[in-house]
Amino acid sequence: MRRILFWLKHARSIALPQSALPAVLAFCMASQKDGFFLVFGLLAIVGVMAGHLCVNLFDDYFDYKVKKTDFRARMEHQGMRARIAKCTYLTSGAATLKELLIACFVFGTIALTIGFILFLFRGKAILILAAIAGVLGVSYSGFPLRLSYRGLGEVVIGIVFGPMLMAGVFYASCGYFDRSVLFVSIPVGLLVANIVYTHSIMDYDPDKAVGKMTFAVLLKNKKLMLNCLLLLLMLTFTILVSGVLWGYLSLLYLLPLLTIPMAVSLYHLMREFVRDPKRNFSPRFWMGPMGNWKLIQSVGVDWFMIRWLLARNLLSFFCVILMLVSLIN
Repeated sequence: MRRILFWLKHARSIALPQSALPAVLAFCMASQKDGFFLVFGLLAIVGVMAGHLCVNLFDDYFDYKVKKTDFRARMEHQGMRARIAKCTYLTSGAATLKELLIACFVFGTIALTIGFILFLFRGKAILILAAIAGVLGVSYSGFPLRLSYRGLGEVVIGIVFGPMLMAGVFYASCGYFDRSVLFVSIPVGLLVANIVYTHSIMDYDPDKAVGKMTFAVLLKNKKLMLNCLLLLLMLTFTILVSGVLWGYLSLLYLLPLLTIPMAVSLYHLMREFVRDPKRNFSPRFWMGPMGNWKLIQSVGVDWFMIRWLLARNLLSFFCVILMLVSLIN
């Protein structure tokens, strides 16, 4: 059990809301449709989460193979503000590269087994979606494509964790697609991509120093980075409103607009980060839960976590509101 918890922790289970919330949202939307089958929907959610953990560990594997991943710790010593060191469980010797690969294949096998079961009952659409998502997920940092090193990481994340994931769970649950899912899944995908993009803006200097071509590094200009962040947030709400105006979604689907204050706060915090990275902020109630804030401050990552958690909370509240709307609609 301790070993399972070890790998769940280091597979970044803290980031599971990025896949679990869109999956559960698709499940809730499907539950109100004809042909809904509970077991297949639940299996799809588990498969998505297992695949997410698998991809996270593969990301560590490929990054470690290339950069040994302790470069961020070295940059901290050089005075460059960087996020905490990545996959310290490898650099500290708590796990070997071989054990990491085994963990990758265990989570991957769970996802593939569920995918195969769903394929048997729902047909090749599940197989196609799962195959594309799997290739894109591994290629996020894996050879030969290494998409996150070519400025395409946020695009991949947005597509996989938005439209593809939600379409897959909905199809697994009902056996067909529905256009209403499109107008929900694209905004959700944008908010998932927003978490990664917010991250990449804060990691701009260390990523640039090691030659990692995130979208932020690709843009180079920090004012342009902020403009793209603003555009991404605006598109999220605009597409949702469009779905309502065009009749694909009911008026209740406007309720996620209540999260706009969180989006505004995130943009403000990111703008201040660009102006003065060393300036710290305290959480406010409208930002949502921030965990053990005193502990976060004590380890010196509050500057990072307040923005990352706010981006995650924005996605979480957006999805939870939509879940409730879909169930009562």
